[in-house]
Amino acid sequence: MTSTAQVKPDGPDAPAGRTQHLRHVVFIATAAAMGGFLFGYDSSVINGAVEGIRGRFDIASGVLAQIIAAALIGAAIGAATAGRLADRIGRIRVMQIAAVLFALSAVGSMLPFTMWDLAFWRTLGGVAIGMASVIAPAYIAEVAPAEYRGRLASFQQAAIVLGIAVSQLVNWGVLNLAGGEQRGSLLGVEAWQLMLGIEVVPALLYGLLTLRIPESPRHLVAQGRTDEARAVLADVEARGSDLDARIAEIRERMRGERRPSLRDLLGGRFGLLPIVWVGIGLSLFQQLVGINVIFYYSASLWQSVGIDPGSSFFYSFTTSIINIVGTVIAMLLVDRIGRRPLALTGSAGMALSLGAAAWAFSYKSGTGDDITLPDAQGTVALVAAHSFVLFFALSWGVVVWVMLGEMFPNRIRAAALGIAAGAQWVANWLITVTFPSLSDWNLSGAYVIYTVFAALSIPFVLKFVPETRGRALEEMG
Repeated sequence: MTSTAQVKPDGPDAPAGRTQHLRHVVFIATAAAMGGFLFGYDSSVINGAVEGIRGRFDIASGVLAQIIAAALIGAAIGAATAGRLADRIGRIRVMQIAAVLFALSAVGSMLPFTMWDLAFWRTLGGVAIGMASVIAPAYIAEVAPAEYRGRLASFQQAAIVLGIAVSQLVNWGVLNLAGGEQRGSLLGVEAWQLMLGIEVVPALLYGLLTLRIPESPRHLVAQGRTDEARAVLADVEARGSDLDARIAEIRERMRGERRPSLRDLLGGRFGLLPIVWVGIGLSLFQQLVGINVIFYYSASLWQSVGIDPGSSFFYSFTTSIINIVGTVIAMLLVDRIGRRPLALTGSAGMALSLGAAAWAFSYKSGTGDDITLPDAQGTVALVAAHSFVLFFALSWGVVVWVMLGEMFPNRIRAAALGIAAGAQWVANWLITVTFPSLSDWNLSGAYVIYTVFAALSIPFVLKFVPETRGRALEEMG
């Protein structure tokens, strides 16, 4: 069959014909995934500013935690509104709104007058995080050709962990330029302020990239802009594809869709359907093991046990690199060995790592600025923190999102995923606001709590979580 022949989108000749479009499609997915990069960057950049904020505004741990966690409240709002907003004004416009919010949040957070307006700017950045968390994967799935969809969808998770790593590298660089002091002067502001303000650069890049990518064909069809949808499909589909058939397919799928409601999730002995409770459980365990303590507070954590600021920021960066390595491992193995084996391996590894960290932190001695760990326990704590991040990244960090996208029946998938994701934001907020007070009370005790949750996730997976590898979405019931 020649390249000009009419072939069906998923026909045997489609992949060969579409390879010439791959570079363009990869660019589109990469541009959209910049939202994921900013998701990771904004979530983690606060790590480098915690002690600077505490010193600047002279606030207690509980108030500090509320400021750090403010972004999570915004994220819940952004995630809840992004889908419907995207249906009204388009996917690209929502990305551009998120880019503007990221930029405003960066500038406002860099130049706060009080701790309360800092909390407002953090919340605004959280709204952008929530929007990016929803719109990027949806857009990529709607634009990507079927044979590339899985690989291109993974760009979002890869971009998130890359954003986390880059934010830690930037924080470390800024701290060194400021002589190792978060409140050191640099370019007319304190170092922690510059750390937060630098985010405006990737935010502007994100906004510029959205000007170079097309609107989703699905949205264009929904708006009656068929000619524009056909032009976009011509750019991303193989030459010779029957574009009219593709548009007809999109229309047919949209005609058969109905927005699921909470009523569809009801049933079973405890209100919701059992499979919905399983999804909620996965989301809760993913957060209750304390992973975001590492990404939000690791610099402060290491300083609280006597490690100097320069080294503490470097260790924050190295854990981010480990996070990337673990994510790549998960992406390579999740379709080879299955979701449950990865989750169980991660749970066991996290429980051991967190237990080792709890033991090491129990040797913390001293008060105020004169706090130390014995050399042996300090080494164990560092190794345990890195291994914890590795085991999380190669398992629950990726597996939970894969399973939440697969495990629910078609008729309730969107609504159930929304409930599970909401539970995840709530658990994330809970861990974030409680850690400073828990660490002041007993740092080792805090890690014992996280260890218990990691251990409990093992019987939860064994008893309740189904294996979804190799099963069609239509088989989930």
